Amino acid sequence: MQFLEDAGKTFNKLLNKAMGLSSAPSVIACVGPDDETVDQRTGYYGEKLVLFLQSLGLNTCWAGTYNEKNVAATINDGEKLVIVIAVGYGVDGGKVRKSKGVKDVIDVNGDCPQWFLDGVEMALLAPTAINQQKFLITLKDDESVEFTDKGGVLSQIDLGIVKCHFELGSGRTIVI
Repeated sequence: MQFLEDAGKTFNKLLNKAMGLSSAPSVIACVGPDDETVDQRTGYYGEKLVLFLQSLGLNTCWAGTYNEKNVAATINDGEKLVIVIAVGYGVDGGKVRKSKGVKDVIDVNGDCPQWFLDGVEMALLAPTAINQQKFLITLKDDESVEFTDKGGVLSQIDLGIVKCHFELGSGRTIVI
């Protein structure tokens, strides 16, 4: 994660206005090894950082649309720019968005333990690309959980973010 104090021309002006990023002077460039696990790990650990920054009074936005050539991050051989996170003081606290219901995102046989339901409810608060919430959380037995990516834009990053939120809500450690 590379903090870039000056976002420069990371976002074009029209997108800035449409997404409300005009007050985000800085970005965090998420760069990692170009492998099959980097997107999910970026989502998980990036969301931990996002939640911390929010607790400090900053506003953040996972931004999947940006001008990659204008991101002044250091990207070494074998690495890729995964995504950027806009950081700054927002004009407002954000907007409430529609969310799926618990039954829409779970696969359970029988009763659900409270820790599982708490984790799912927190996962439904997780930001996902285009608010798509394309994930499934399966209770395998009384102690294990499986997360399924149902596809879509930036879905592996989303799954990492969802796992972070589930972990916070359920109090259970999730392996990334």
